[in-house]
Amino acid sequence: MLEDLKGKRALVTGSSTGIGAAVARELARQGAVVAVHGNKNAAAAREVVQAIEAEGGKAIVVLGDVSVPAEAERLVEDAVKGLGGLDILINNAGAILERVTNAAFDQDMYQRVYDLNVRSVLAVTKAAYPHLKQAGGGSIINTGSVAGRFGGFLGSTVYASAKAAVHSITRNAAREFAPDKIRVNTVAPGFIITPFHDRTPENVREAARAQIPMQRLGTAEDCVGAYVFLASETMSGYITGQIIDVNGGQLMS
Repeated sequence: MLEDLKGKRALVTGSSTGIGAAVARELARQGAVVAVHGNKNAAAAREVVQAIEAEGGKAIVVLGDVSVPAEAERLVEDAVKGLGGLDILINNAGAILERVTNAAFDQDMYQRVYDLNVRSVLAVTKAAYPHLKQAGGGSIINTGSVAGRFGGFLGSTVYASAKAAVHSITRNAAREFAPDKIRVNTVAPGFIITPFHDRTPENVREAARAQIPMQRLGTAEDCVGAYVFLASETMSGYITGQIIDVNGGQLMS
């Protein structure tokens, strides 16, 4: 157990399923108090909290649509009120929404993808920043993507570009917030089998698998260690502005 995570207050957006849920549960196992966030899947968020409590941890539920700035601000305030402050922010909410080519995308789809994957990171971080500063510093961890590194597979152009934007935001925020002792990093998962990929065509899955030296697709649990590492001041106190790739070797940089 990482002693420095005991009693830390963490908000994990998009934590009702998948990577976010796995991270929320592990932070709680490490002794953090966690705000589990959901939107349309409120019941699933409550199930994550129940699982944490069943393991002896502490967690609360916060609900809202992070793609809407006013709701993003409100859910951060709900988290801070419920947790008593904030030390760790994990901007994990995001989705591809639908696959579309460069030749076929439309403006509405573009706006929805960018609101969910990019605007949300800016809005939640803006709302959380004063609380992290008040706590004397902390850690912000954004969820990027291997797609943001290499451009993504066919049909993921808008999503891949949005995740590349998240990578850039991370580096800029790392410079801005360093004087406040707030570290900002990104975890960039590869092809991870979660509800995110429920509608991903099998040929796309196989194309990804063929590129991975470890010869398997990843799991949410494969990603957890990177987030916990970046959340811990003891483990990563001199690391900021970095992108940690978790992809089984699919992309080596």
